[in-house]
Amino acid sequence: MTKNFADKLVEAVKKKGTSICVGLDPRLDKIPQSILQRAVGGKEKSPTAAAADAIIEFNKGIIDAVCDIVPVVKPQAAFYEVYGHEGMRAFEETLKYAKKKGLLTIADVKRNDIGSTAEAYARAYLGEVEMPVGDNEIVMPVFDADSVTINPYLGWDGVKPFVDECGRYGKGLFVLVKTSNKTSGDLQDLHLKDDHVLYEVVGYLVDSWGANEIGESGYSFVGAVVGATYPEQAKKLRKIMPRSIFLVPGYGAQGAGAKDVKHCFNDDGLGAIVNNSRGIIFAYESMNMPAEGYAEAARNAAIAMKKDLESVLV
Repeated sequence: MTKNFADKLVEAVKKKGTSICVGLDPRLDKIPQSILQRAVGGKEKSPTAAAADAIIEFNKGIIDAVCDIVPVVKPQAAFYEVYGHEGMRAFEETLKYAKKKGLLTIADVKRNDIGSTAEAYARAYLGEVEMPVGDNEIVMPVFDADSVTINPYLGWDGVKPFVDECGRYGKGLFVLVKTSNKTSGDLQDLHLKDDHVLYEVVGYLVDSWGANEIGESGYSFVGAVVGATYPEQAKKLRKIMPRSIFLVPGYGAQGAGAKDVKHCFNDDGLGAIVNNSRGIIFAYESMNMPAEGYAEAARNAAIAMKKDLESVLV
């Protein structure tokens, strides 16, 4: 029987002793020059291919530096898509390398659609794809992420294909509920006729979508994205979705700290993973270190974040 993703995630969090998720959002202007030079390498190579090679090397350095500390990483697809098909090669290679190093992965793609289109998205990132080769048909995974982020705006028929693939392959998903950006309230905080707020209604839907997908850990593989920058809303959502694991953006560069993310956890100290992207992968900047020391700085930042979270969860 395929293991429930929530069980895998809870197990990884307990093993590493922390709920940190490292966001892999590479930017060429912040990657060390030595990596960029190696990527070009004097060979006839397209600029996008060189960019992809630089990203792969940079990401491997981060993964190597933190893989024994954190349980999960989250590459954000936009930072790869910007370099076209070569960028998506880097995205795929990053997911594979992270899994090889024993990390769980979140493909931050925020996809959604309906019908066969949603099914195709779900198969691409979570499941397997059938490909005819000559007289044979090969069935194989493509991106093979452990989980994805999705947008709930199209309703259940846009979510069900992802839930189905998760159940089939032991994968997970995180549904956007209350995001960390400043203008999230333009839509998410709208008051409805029944005196509920829109993000609360989405929270109730997420809880219902995952009601039949509870693992032995007591958590569902249908999780929620809940920003650390809105601690009061997170407190409400924790009560609405007690069995959902929260993916929590907003820590670090967006201004939230350990006290803000505390409300995203349950009393058992579980139920949330806290993402930190720039604050870890570009930590060399805040530590006034040369860019060449980016991996060491990332490791130190992850250790410091672990201690910071422990201060409010113990």
